[in-house]
Amino acid sequence: MNPPEASPRLLGRVEALVFVTVFLDLVGFGIVIPLLPFYVQSMGGSARTVGVLLGCFSFTQLLATPVLGRFSDRYGRRPIILFSLAANAVAMGLFALASYQRLLPLLFVSRILAGATAGNLAACQASLADISTSETRARAMGRVGAGIGLGLVMGPMIGGMFSQWGAWLPPLAAGALALLGSIGVLLAMPETHPLSARSTAKPRSRLSVLRESPRPRALKLVLLLYFLVFLAMTTLQVALALLAQARFGWKAKEVGYVFAMQGGLGLLIQGVLIGPLSKAVGEVRLLILGTLLLSAGMLGVSLAEHPFALVGALAVLGTGLGFTQPLLSSLASQAANPSLQGLTLGLAQSSGGLARTMGPVASGALYSSLGTSAPFAAGALVALIAAALGALLKHEGLGKQRPPPGAG
Repeated sequence: MNPPEASPRLLGRVEALVFVTVFLDLVGFGIVIPLLPFYVQSMGGSARTVGVLLGCFSFTQLLATPVLGRFSDRYGRRPIILFSLAANAVAMGLFALASYQRLLPLLFVSRILAGATAGNLAACQASLADISTSETRARAMGRVGAGIGLGLVMGPMIGGMFSQWGAWLPPLAAGALALLGSIGVLLAMPETHPLSARSTAKPRSRLSVLRESPRPRALKLVLLLYFLVFLAMTTLQVALALLAQARFGWKAKEVGYVFAMQGGLGLLIQGVLIGPLSKAVGEVRLLILGTLLLSAGMLGVSLAEHPFALVGALAVLGTGLGFTQPLLSSLASQAANPSLQGLTLGLAQSSGGLARTMGPVASGALYSSLGTSAPFAAGALVALIAAALGALLKHEGLGKQRPPPGAG
């Protein structure tokens, strides 16, 4: 069952506003994430500390995101997006203060608060799912991915440059951008989830997503794929900066540039290529290709002994991520009950959140115990398992399928 078809003008407006909202939010994320290991080091922490810090953020996000998704189904998408952005501005302010004072406990407080209110991505995805159809959904989710990609281009570059003038300046800039995004939502974002579509009954549990899904088996596979892809991806946030510093002497500026390169690949793929490629190849086949590229890139990073080899492996890895992230969102929304889009996408994000809780702790422990290559070798194995599971989705009837040979 598809949602009622929105006018092209409304769909275009929502796509544009969601793009800007996600872009501003992810610029802030991109500013601080590549620098986080250096912040922790300056406060006396280790790779294990970095992993635990990222795990705390993701654990609170894991608990909060389905709740915010459920609230978006009941009260609308706009207030949840607005609340998340405003709270993130406060969290970034605390981050800046922790950086200025070199207070590791306050840094933990700021990341826990940010995780507990990081529900705007699922709400943005749900707002697009509200007004898109099966024919336009992959493209619409690609706009979210493009906002993520552009944010992850600009954020690391801004963070790398601003860090030269003070460790507190990048998170302060991130907070200002989140505040700007909240103002934009307040003034211009339309509500896409009308009162007639909202449930006035007691909010349903997370299990209702599976019970009321028209394709429960497919949804379970997608949720597991979310977990595996994000489990592999967290390795970058914990160990990449430390690996590049240990092997090549890179600092925040160089690490920011390689994260920006990955964001640029995501922008190109998700903003331009994902729609045509998903039609030509099929969404599930493209997802399998993306996970295989992710695995190859992770293995390449683990083996890289020269800066150019590292950059090449990261380009392969970034291409794989560019394919997988919007396709997982599109497939999850297709397997959802239309009245539970927000809760379903929130649960999908929480599946990724569980991975982001466990993954950083495991990556930090592997890095500290077995060396620089270990987290990325483990990530390559996880992504390969995801590719095998993705092959099972070919039998579930999700996504645009490649036209048969000779079809007109």
